[in-house]
Amino acid sequence: MRTAFSTLMLAIGLLVLPPPPAFAQDTNASRQQIEQLVERFRTAIVDKDTAGFMQLFLREDITWNVVYTDDSVLRYNARLKDTNIPLATRVQSGSPRAFIESIARSKQARSEAISNMRIDTDGEIAQVWFDFAFMIGDYKSAWGKESWQLVRTDAGWKIAGVVWSAEENPAPR
Repeated sequence: MRTAFSTLMLAIGLLVLPPPPAFAQDTNASRQQIEQLVERFRTAIVDKDTAGFMQLFLREDITWNVVYTDDSVLRYNARLKDTNIPLATRVQSGSPRAFIESIARSKQARSEAISNMRIDTDGEIAQVWFDFAFMIGDYKSAWGKESWQLVRTDAGWKIAGVVWSAEENPAPR
């Protein structure tokens, strides 16, 4: 009787337990692939490589938002006080294409320094978080925190969303 009861309890336990995850992607391999994606992002900016940059994204119309610090908005709007230029808001939207095309048109060198990168992944989705400094030549134009949402597709890891905070440099160039 005890054996039948034990067998019954084991069977019930197996029915109640969640199935093992369907994904079995090695997260160490995923982390390395994501680090390579971040490096391709960085070099596409330096190289002004619009096509290469756009290949990094899941779609062109991903979330692409910056949140400026209060001080940055106040300083910017103070400079525009007597102009017809619209005042800045804290949260602004854009697109990866508009970003890289503005870089490609610029005669000055542009780069993004990335540090303190953290990656959290289960092998199928990932969150990347890092500190950045956006450089125009040797001038540190802005800095803050940047967060990406990533998905692993048949074509590899793609950026599905980008959100960042920014403090703009108040020092003149």
